[in-house]
Amino acid sequence: MADNNSDGVWQRDEIQSPCVKICVVHPEARICTGCYRSIEEITGWSKMSNEERRGVMEELPTRAKGLTKRRGGRAARMNR
Repeated sequence: MADNNSDGVWQRDEIQSPCVKICVVHPEARICTGCYRSIEEITGWSKMSNEERRGVMEELPTRAKGLTKRRGGRAARMNR
């Protein structure tokens, strides 16, 4: 039986997760600072339709702009 994938791996026809394995939830925005999805979107991703996933993917670039860097930790204490 001939394999149509050049890499030999079976792939599904669905929108893949934008996860970049930097899973840190922003304390105020409550979204992941790695992929910019909400906790609800992350946990429900496998049950979403391609249309729902596409909608989330289209919103992600605007979410990144809304995050502010945290000013806590050692660097903030050193500036006192």
